[in-house]
Amino acid sequence: MSHPPVMPVLQAPPPAQPDAFSIFDPVRFAAALLAGVANADIERAARLTARMDALRVGGAFWREDDAGWAALIPAAAAPRAEAIAAALLLATSYREPFGGEAITPEAFVEQLGVWREAIEENRGIVCCVGMAFWKRARMADFFRAGETVPVFRRGARGAVRAAKSRNGAIAVWSTRIPAGLERLAAAEGVRVVRVEDGFVRSRGLGSGMLPPASIIMDAAGIYYDPTAPSDLERILADTVFDAPLLARARRLIDVLVARDVTKYAAGDAPVTLPPPDGRRRILVPGQVADDLSVRLGGGGVRDNLDLLQRVRAANPEAFVVYRPHPDVDAGHRLGAIPDAVAARQANLVQRGGSMARLIGAMDEVHTLTSLAGFEALLRGKRVVTYGTPFYAGWGLTEDLTISDALVLRRSTKLTIEGLVAGALLLYSRYVDPVTLLRCGPEVLIDRLSDRSVWRPGMLMRGRQVQGWLRGWLVRLVQRP
Repeated sequence: MSHPPVMPVLQAPPPAQPDAFSIFDPVRFAAALLAGVANADIERAARLTARMDALRVGGAFWREDDAGWAALIPAAAAPRAEAIAAALLLATSYREPFGGEAITPEAFVEQLGVWREAIEENRGIVCCVGMAFWKRARMADFFRAGETVPVFRRGARGAVRAAKSRNGAIAVWSTRIPAGLERLAAAEGVRVVRVEDGFVRSRGLGSGMLPPASIIMDAAGIYYDPTAPSDLERILADTVFDAPLLARARRLIDVLVARDVTKYAAGDAPVTLPPPDGRRRILVPGQVADDLSVRLGGGGVRDNLDLLQRVRAANPEAFVVYRPHPDVDAGHRLGAIPDAVAARQANLVQRGGSMARLIGAMDEVHTLTSLAGFEALLRGKRVVTYGTPFYAGWGLTEDLTISDALVLRRSTKLTIEGLVAGALLLYSRYVDPVTLLRCGPEVLIDRLSDRSVWRPGMLMRGRQVQGWLRGWLVRLVQRP
């Protein structure tokens, strides 16, 4: 018999080591061949290799010049089918990449298939532009195609040249599009896709320089701009969600609610509220004044104070709670209302504690375009929109301002499971902040419960101090 293979047949792609989750034992391989491989194992291996071929995984599958998994099993004195079964089933142990528990080779093959699909999606993205320096490494993880990552450029001309020379597309942060990029790219036939934070992002703020663990990509538009179609809108309008996907969405909703997960947080930090007094409780979440979702989808509402005034005018007997936006409260973004001014419209200006717990204590959420409206829908709350967020117009919200064109584009009536399937499962991408490998939202939600994963570095600590000082100065100036 010739020498046994030295690497597992099923290997993990970069940035993991190939044998990070599959450990091959050459002694067990030799012993299995010496003892003889059972017919049941040979048949199981045949089914497994058929699935490997269908998913195009095995060996260094992320390399376009890879010789294939079969090349890892040399010709042996034993029959070929026995050698394959011994290598895949009897001599290799497999670990779940994100939890570490033992799994079957079949389960590992399915995970490799997910990674293969992500790698194929990423091959077309060859250049990133408009990405802040502190998130570039994470963007490289999102767009990694095996051992290849996109190049980063700062300006429109450099990005178009880089993409043209590499025969691929440009990924650009949606709020930092360099002047002239779309015009130059169109002239050169280069595709541009927009990138933005995902809807379940991290345990901490992006404005605090914490890289995202979730993003969205959109080639048609962007989800927060209701004036034009987006990939998310197309997914929600046109997809026939099958039963397994809807069941997965239902499980995801249950976990998000049970663990008090929102875009920037997870956990059960208590919220201090006065006891109920019989009045309807309405939450009005503050937003960033210059946020593009407000500028593009604000429906004529000028700012947070204007929104509060409208909510109060329409609900004079309600108990209104105003929650300032965390980026604004941290001093990083515009949109602050002096508490004394907000208190003329709101019964309570609430800070601290879990946003999820706060939503849970409310009867309704009235919002411009805030993601808090989406998070309230997950929790079965009545949601009234004064602008046009991505979740409006599908029959789940009460919409006060929505255009006729949008009514036509969003004529499909969705269940909450369908909305979640489209937004969180089909539209969003996730990277595990521990292994830096692509994952599903379920993995990220598990990571959110581990505070050690989200410890701030020196850059983030400096940003926190900067935000505190800016906020202190703003409050000082606003004092009567």
